[in-house]
Amino acid sequence: MAAKEPTLRVTMLPRDTNARGTIFGGVILSHIDIAGGIAARQHVPRNFVTKAMHEVEFIAPVYVGDVVSFYAEVVREGRTSLTVRVEVEAERFKEPGTWARVTGAEVVYVAIDENGKATPIR
Repeated sequence: MAAKEPTLRVTMLPRDTNARGTIFGGVILSHIDIAGGIAARQHVPRNFVTKAMHEVEFIAPVYVGDVVSFYAEVVREGRTSLTVRVEVEAERFKEPGTWARVTGAEVVYVAIDENGKATPIR
């Protein structure tokens, strides 16, 4: 388990499962995007849109009842964009205190103005 507090923590529910009984990858991707967006907004109070999510490789499955933690931190700041690294870990429902690294990704967010155009961050 990571030493710092997660940006987002979610319990996985039956509605999140695929036909094999594990959590859909798309559900995890959605939460990665949310956690990254929270970190971007905390770093700079701007409106952001997601531009890219770089190489997501699923390392371990997630099961119903697992508590999934998303740890996000800004790793790069450009003129109009931020790159946020998100690490994902699951605490196993059936084995409390047992954690598994699930995946991670770098997500690029672009600051936008009220017209939806890219705008400088600072």
